[in-house]
Amino acid sequence: MTHLWVRAEQRQNEERVGLTPDGAKALLDKGIRVTVEESSVRAIPIDGYKAAGCDIAAENSWPDAPRDAIIFGLKELPEDGTPLPHRHIMFGHAFKGQHSGVALLKRFKAGGGTLYDLEYLVAENGRRVAAFGYWAGYAGSAVTLKSWAAQQRGEICGPVGVYAGKDALLAELGAELDALSKDRPTAMVIGALGRVGTGAADLLEAMGCSVTKWDMAETASGGPFPEILDHNLFLNCIFARPGTPVFVPQEALNADRKLTAIGDVACDPDSDYNPVPVYDRATTWDAPALRVADAPVLDVMAIDNLPSMLPVESSEDYAAQLLETLLKLDDLSDGVWTRAEADFITHSKDL
Repeated sequence: MTHLWVRAEQRQNEERVGLTPDGAKALLDKGIRVTVEESSVRAIPIDGYKAAGCDIAAENSWPDAPRDAIIFGLKELPEDGTPLPHRHIMFGHAFKGQHSGVALLKRFKAGGGTLYDLEYLVAENGRRVAAFGYWAGYAGSAVTLKSWAAQQRGEICGPVGVYAGKDALLAELGAELDALSKDRPTAMVIGALGRVGTGAADLLEAMGCSVTKWDMAETASGGPFPEILDHNLFLNCIFARPGTPVFVPQEALNADRKLTAIGDVACDPDSDYNPVPVYDRATTWDAPALRVADAPVLDVMAIDNLPSMLPVESSEDYAAQLLETLLKLDDLSDGVWTRAEADFITHSKDL
């Protein structure tokens, strides 16, 4: 029997989950065994999983799961160097040249396990079967706006946290902007036709910002793109890959510009394909903005688990998208899973 083991997330500020109780019930009805770990932080309570008929395991007990169980989580595992013998479904962040990803792939190779990277679960047309993109863009715009608002007060953006829902986020952010008694900033969103860009633009427009929306057609020339510097905010919402243009080069730091806040929602600072190479590390919930220039000021927001700010909405949305693919776990010869395994083999074979 196929056995899916839903682990607790061990990363700070991570309350999302990729399977809801209703989804778990659908898997059980298909004949797939489901074990769900208890969690001290998960936004969706364990009671719903119990009622659905799932087995319940202790928090963070997945290393001792049966060897044939498929471990399902979202964000990264603790970086303790231990070999990984199980099959894992997760965001590995290891296939795009990320320097930190090599260590993860070596752990899989040492243990004989397999990584089914959620970012590489794709249909035949290459489109991802599920993505948190909309809520990443939504939350990323919110924190970028917070960074801009802090600048108007002569500050740098302070800590951010989890919201009960988007209405609470909108109310807080609107009050913060209204208190400035200034016109709303202008913004440019690149990748505006995708899920990430749509979420980013929706938040900005809900806050009354004027938004310029660009996508592949507007960036096909390869740059430079001085129009970005004529906006107060820039949101990078594209999936970086070889050949991706540079949107904000190093020389922009000293350029004459209106741009003072960048939201790099894609957040690939250690990738060779980073289209915003003015910063070198992700930012955090405690320190959301990294100041990369002072005259004029320029802050970069690059939090890499943005949807966790809205964990209930983002979990329910993502889980609904992914469920159809999870229902095929009892046949890993299905195209989505074989393509994901092939990606893992390709990127780990030479380690």
